[in-house]
Amino acid sequence: MKPTAIKQTDAETITVTWDDRTETPLPITLLRDECPCAECKGETILMQQILPVLKPKLPGHYSIQSITPVGSYAIQISWGDGHATGLYSWDYLRALPGRRT
Repeated sequence: MKPTAIKQTDAETITVTWDDRTETPLPITLLRDECPCAECKGETILMQQILPVLKPKLPGHYSIQSITPVGSYAIQISWGDGHATGLYSWDYLRALPGRRT
């Protein structure tokens, strides 16, 4: 499954339109809070234990500066606080609505 469009539909939502015509609205706060990078999610260590990383939220934390395609499998979001290391794969984006809000 691949997106045919990714756009900011309002001040708080990004909507992904998929090639099966399904639309997935994603709150910007959810995208940022669920950033899949190692810095945000912690490093995987022995026995699959995850060490959480606790950092203060800087200005621009929930502000999207840009969304850039990465190959044909993901997007990279640049946030207003300078963070831009998370790669959001299509599978990850499709699964996000089932995560916390």
